[in-house]
Amino acid sequence: MAAKLKLFLFTFCFLFALNKEANGALDAKTQVLINLANKHGPYIGLVVPSLSQLNPLLRHPSFISSGLTIDHGGKRFRFGIIESQPVILVFTGVGMINAAITTQLLLSLFHVEGVVHYGIAGNANPSLNIGDVTIPEYWSHSGLWSWQRFGDGPNNELPLEENGDYTRDIGYLRFAHYYTSDNETAGNVTHDNFLNYIWYQPEEVFPVNGIPEERQHAFWVPVDSHYYTISKELEGLQLDYCVNITTCLKEKPKVTRVLRGTSASIYLDNEAYRSFLYGKFTVSPVDMESASVALICYQQGVPFIVINGLSDLAGGGSAQSNESATFTTLAVTNSIKVVVAFINLLRVFPWALPYVEN
Repeated sequence: MAAKLKLFLFTFCFLFALNKEANGALDAKTQVLINLANKHGPYIGLVVPSLSQLNPLLRHPSFISSGLTIDHGGKRFRFGIIESQPVILVFTGVGMINAAITTQLLLSLFHVEGVVHYGIAGNANPSLNIGDVTIPEYWSHSGLWSWQRFGDGPNNELPLEENGDYTRDIGYLRFAHYYTSDNETAGNVTHDNFLNYIWYQPEEVFPVNGIPEERQHAFWVPVDSHYYTISKELEGLQLDYCVNITTCLKEKPKVTRVLRGTSASIYLDNEAYRSFLYGKFTVSPVDMESASVALICYQQGVPFIVINGLSDLAGGGSAQSNESATFTTLAVTNSIKVVVAFINLLRVFPWALPYVEN
């Protein structure tokens, strides 16, 4: 009798907890709306860092709203059609964590066949200009570091390196290289610096098609090969080059596919670090969200691509130019123009099309 009572109480408590968890995580009304929405998928997920970058697309003539919005987890998912393609639009908020949470919610809740992340970025590539729209082939998170103690150097093993937790394979930044004084210039310095070295680290990733809890590592995450191939068709697209009748760019902007972009939860407005990132990693756009979207899509096995309008020179311009305040609207406009054209390409070059090497 006692055993049966214990079993009953255990079962009751388990079902109560399960029901409470389910109601707390996803209420019945929201679940019904999600089920309804998924019947009209699959969707292209459009992931955007801010409302100021989302609202212009919502007002774009190519976007037709279905009238459905679903709120969950502090996020609002908006449904509609762009160029005959069902889409879900959601803005993340600033930074790597917000972008990762939002992308995971999007992929967990909805039937999404691909993700397009678009927005603005700083430019680290001296051959590119403000207003250009970049489409990188690879993304990295360059804000994950192992910070080495003072006195150690490149030949000293990092803590936990032997366990595979940290590595020196990717490389480092040595702060002493950027010491300056009235009589010295950066790059010709012998002085040491207590900040010493930071070593760039790959992310731990756990792909859904892998063994649970068996970690892999990724630093450079490739965008989807099919998406990247068809994006070449965008390189002749005409972009805007004037903010208004009095403020125009000196160079007409262009759409260009580039090798790499990088992200960190850092607003980069520093010429020395901008130059270091380009020299070390050959990156073009630098932003605060794209690598999170890349890593989540990579782990979930969902195709993705990133489209960035370059709004500033990440510290490479003059102190007076204040490029981002001047050219953000133009960069957003151009990125949206490219996004709409890309979604149209998905209709012209459907997902079933085999990948063709350049």
